Amino acid sequence: MNGEDHYLHSGYAHPVERAWHSPIRLPATHLVYPLFITDQVATKTEIPALPEQYQISVDLIDEHVGALVKQGLRAIIVFGVVTIPGNKDEYGECASRDTSPASRGIRRIRESFPQLFVIADVCLCGYTTHGHCGVIRKDGKIDQKRSVSMITNVAMAYARAGAHVVAPSDMMDGRVSAIKRAFREEDEGIYFNQVGVMSYSAKFSSCFYGPFRDAARSTPAFGDRTSYQLPTGGRGLALRAVRRDVDEGADFVMIKPAGPYLDILREVKDFVNLPVVAYQVSGEYAMIWHAAKAGAVDLDAAIRESLQSIQRAGADIIISYFVPRLLKDGI
Repeated sequence: MNGEDHYLHSGYAHPVERAWHSPIRLPATHLVYPLFITDQVATKTEIPALPEQYQISVDLIDEHVGALVKQGLRAIIVFGVVTIPGNKDEYGECASRDTSPASRGIRRIRESFPQLFVIADVCLCGYTTHGHCGVIRKDGKIDQKRSVSMITNVAMAYARAGAHVVAPSDMMDGRVSAIKRAFREEDEGIYFNQVGVMSYSAKFSSCFYGPFRDAARSTPAFGDRTSYQLPTGGRGLALRAVRRDVDEGADFVMIKPAGPYLDILREVKDFVNLPVVAYQVSGEYAMIWHAAKAGAVDLDAAIRESLQSIQRAGADIIISYFVPRLLKDGI
């Protein structure tokens, strides 16, 4: 190796050269926008912890989503938000009813925007009185078997409502295979080859979910989620969880959060043969937004750099609250 091999500037002196060294910007088809749909009527409420993000009622979906579709939105992930106390119970039964805000919202979106790709988050936390992601036993522990059964019922409800993909985020062992089995056996198997499963495979017990829990009204009433979400240092557990879900038939695997876990994202991308999804979560969004508002960083540059790093680490698909800004401003 001679001295010339260590001179790099000539290889990225021009903007075109710099672009060659960067990943191609993800198209709109690979960007997913989270949508919070409530059980209210005629309401669109900005989420204090998530500036420029909203909880919307089903009757305002056409107006809110329509504007984004005109800007090029191609894919969304739906979260149901229960605001009426009587609609929650200890088992999250409301989530599996066709009257749930998520199911009603999915049907409305499919009717009004048939070109839009719809992912449905599948969990119980926003529908239970205790705010946990599964059914709780009398001793305060997770009832694994009953939780998986409930999660499967919710996935079926969302498939029947018209979701293209269901995304179990509960982190219960065995839920991917249970959902796949239900899709094969129920309703004459019509969903088995039509509805995909995007598993939140490596979902860490992170501090970066706070704004989301406010938005989805899903904060635990007691304890925390460390017994089923992954420990933040759990590299080996994360890789095992991904392998488990791949073996159970997941069509897509997800890493969540994205930015603090780029090492896990890279390792997963290196060994799976499935599209890898990264969720830039609410806390990541809030940090960037507030830093920009304080003048610490340029907002557009920070968005661009954060998403590019996630893509560079191996993400094929990115879920981000910045998607409307990306579509509008072409960041």
